[in-house]
Amino acid sequence: MLIRRAQPPQRFDPPGLCLYAKGGETAPMTPARLIEAVLYAGRWLIVPVYVAMLGLLGTLVWFFLVELWHSLPDIPGMTENGLIMLALTLIDLSLTANLVMLVILAGYENFVRRGDFGDDSRPGWLGKVDFAGLKLKLLGAITVIAAVDLLRSFLDIANQTDRDLLWQVVIVAVFGLLALLFALTDWIADLAHPPARE
Repeated sequence: MLIRRAQPPQRFDPPGLCLYAKGGETAPMTPARLIEAVLYAGRWLIVPVYVAMLGLLGTLVWFFLVELWHSLPDIPGMTENGLIMLALTLIDLSLTANLVMLVILAGYENFVRRGDFGDDSRPGWLGKVDFAGLKLKLLGAITVIAAVDLLRSFLDIANQTDRDLLWQVVIVAVFGLLALLFALTDWIADLAHPPARE
């Protein structure tokens, strides 16, 4: 009586489909590896979002320049409050532009690939802002923008209602509290899971 040994399951290994494993060796492309490769390549789908955000950045720059251009003839006759209001409006636009730039660059580096910008032109913070850091920086920037808007409203208090001012104060306080809570939860998570030493 002959006993046939069970044959090992056949691997899905189409010719030409292999991935590099550790040590530089090629590993056959199994269905799981194929799915992982497709999912990993899917990160490039977010690139058009970042490119479109460059258009948003350009629009903010345009608004900044138009606001400045329209205000230049009025600057000699401006009151102190008017000048501060102009400065706060321009600061608000520049902070929003910085926020958009932060999301574009940090998002690309975190979710797509590390950018090769060269040693001289690469900003110092780039590559150091992970997803948790990006989240905190976003909340911090939104809080500052809301605070600048609130200050502008207080300078123009004659044209503001008490209800509008109250809601602006509440919004600034809520975003500030959220930023504090996110920082606290990240700090607790770092204590629970300290980063591995190299």
